Amino acid sequence: MASNRIRNDMGYQVAVNAFLAVIFVVVTIPVWRVLVLSFQPITFTGSNIEGLFIPPWQWSGAAYRALLSNAKFTSAVINSFKIFFGGIATSLFLTIPLAFVLSNKAVPGVKVLNIFILITFLFEAGLIPSYLVVTGLGLTDHLAAVFLPVAISVSNVLIMRSFFSGIPMELKEAARVDGAGEWYVMFRIILPLSMPIILTIGLYYGVHYWNDFFAALLYLNRPELKPLPIYLRDILMGASMNDNLELNAFSQSSIQSIKAASVFLAMIPMIIMYPFIQRYFSKGTLVGSIKG
Repeated sequence: MASNRIRNDMGYQVAVNAFLAVIFVVVTIPVWRVLVLSFQPITFTGSNIEGLFIPPWQWSGAAYRALLSNAKFTSAVINSFKIFFGGIATSLFLTIPLAFVLSNKAVPGVKVLNIFILITFLFEAGLIPSYLVVTGLGLTDHLAAVFLPVAISVSNVLIMRSFFSGIPMELKEAARVDGAGEWYVMFRIILPLSMPIILTIGLYYGVHYWNDFFAALLYLNRPELKPLPIYLRDILMGASMNDNLELNAFSQSSIQSIKAASVFLAMIPMIIMYPFIQRYFSKGTLVGSIKG
């Protein structure tokens, strides 16, 4: 019986590992193809479809130099980072106190407040009211128009509220008995114990703001305010490549390399951020989802 169980466990583990290996290959091949294409030399004349490899001595950074030396591209990157960091800071600044209040059952009217929060989650106002609010506040052609109207995500608030509710009540009550106020409890008791969920929610917000395309397209009309997703759209569609990058001297294959390089450069911040937050990611998501 024990040997059969061991064999079954081993078979299950082998099947899981094989499935994960297939998923890894499926996810990795497109990324690798984009990376190889981005390093093709300008003189490359082969097909963009055939092959996933080029000899190491033929790798060229010409596509990256063409992008990084372009003022409009660097401006788009800077705008995206402003939206990224400004959005994360604003969202966490608003989400953390709201989740803390919702997790405190002793607050008068907290149940009614929870219902109002859920209503906004179930029934969305729509595009036209959102646009009227943004334009009415004078946020058009301001980078804040991308993150300020959507600074609070109800789903992230509920996840963080559940995490806060899972912190032992005795810690909070002990601080209150010693005369600590609610701000002290939140900053000195709750937040130091909540780094997994804070970093996880910050990652959620960051990925959204870095990739947000529609809000920037809708509210940012001045060319110098274009973030990276809009500029990337222009490059991939070829709408402004000759104007922005002066590609008349480039071959068709090198133009494809520049497109691939722009895609890969847009992925780098997320690729860098994930490893640092991964050890908090699973714990924060799991605990925040099942508690409360």
